[in-house]
Amino acid sequence: MKLLEDRIRRDGVVLGADVLKVDNFLNHQVDPDLMQAMGAEFYRQFQDAKITKILTVESSGIAPALATAMEFHVPMVFARKHKSLTLKDDMFTADVYSFTKQTSNTISIAHKFLNADDRVLIIDDFLANGQAVKGLTEIIAAAGATLVGAGIVIEKTFQKGRQMLDEQGVRVVSLARISAFEDGQVVFADEQDAE
Repeated sequence: MKLLEDRIRRDGVVLGADVLKVDNFLNHQVDPDLMQAMGAEFYRQFQDAKITKILTVESSGIAPALATAMEFHVPMVFARKHKSLTLKDDMFTADVYSFTKQTSNTISIAHKFLNADDRVLIIDDFLANGQAVKGLTEIIAAAGATLVGAGIVIEKTFQKGRQMLDEQGVRVVSLARISAFEDGQVVFADEQDAE
């Protein structure tokens, strides 16, 4: 998605060999027009899949997931990372390790928000090692729901997440695919393929 790639070039900040900071428009400050455009693109890609729920993990996936849910006119459900007093024991859970934050979280979704009749599209901000999406697929399986696919805002193709999902037969649509960070710059997979 050229609009997203242009925004990454302009406002993304490369930190080290494998981290891209996009807090200017995606996961701290959110650009609503960009979110709306991404939601429309995910809708275009998955519109025939009879989706009943959009699923993500708090917090960075919420904005693009909500924009996508608005396009589909279906509920968006986010897996919580922190247990609150209002959450009871009737929860689907999975353990997720965050490489950027170097922490593990148990994510959870209440049984009443996901069931065997649901056809689920996962939306997430990044696909790197695939741990968040893996956790969500475990929850979907535990609920007996059907996983339709995963919509990813930014995929790092040089990490193993996509391979893991391909091996599971999950349809993945990534709006921006990054193949490398070179000299503090982002190299997109389509640019590398053209060489």
